[in-house]
Amino acid sequence: MAAPAGAGAVIAAPDRRRWLWPVLTAAFGLLTTGASALEVYTPKEIFVANGTQGKLTCKFKSTNTTGTLTTVSWSFQPEGADTTVSFFHYSQGQVYPGNYPPFKDRISWAGDLDKKDASINIENMQFIHNGTYICDVKNPPDIVAQPGHIRLYVVEKETVPVFPVWVVVGTVTAVVVGVTLLIGTVLAVLYRRRNSKRDYTGAQSYMHS
Repeated sequence: MAAPAGAGAVIAAPDRRRWLWPVLTAAFGLLTTGASALEVYTPKEIFVANGTQGKLTCKFKSTNTTGTLTTVSWSFQPEGADTTVSFFHYSQGQVYPGNYPPFKDRISWAGDLDKKDASINIENMQFIHNGTYICDVKNPPDIVAQPGHIRLYVVEKETVPVFPVWVVVGTVTAVVVGVTLLIGTVLAVLYRRRNSKRDYTGAQSYMHS
């Protein structure tokens, strides 16, 4: 008995989908051959005293050699805002500052692409510069997986932390542990000496008796 006319089309559609995905996957692999993820490294947060220079450190790792196609872009998300604004671009050895007024005549390039460094300096930082700074590096054919984010706090000079909190906590913890071990060692030595003296006295008394 012959199959209905539409049956062939119903059966052919799943078969077509079955070989279509491998073809698309192979094509995508050919397009991305030679490309890998470019990793960007920035500090999680920094504190800058009001009226002083702040350095925004941004380092990156790329398997491809830097060159004329390598670019760096910095953007800023003000504190309490949902949007970001681009305020700095670096390409082919040239600096292209944006038109964002809070950063006018304040930005200078502090990086070295040959050393995988995309850092910048911001002069005379004010409280309006509180917010999140985003460092985005492109080095074709490598592509960036995730730009670096820095949370920057502008504070009064008297309140700038000399050391990060985790350093202070770690130092205090190490000191406490060290003192505890030292006290324990001294007590153990004194206890052993006391027991040794007691055993020696007992042995002498036994010999005299």
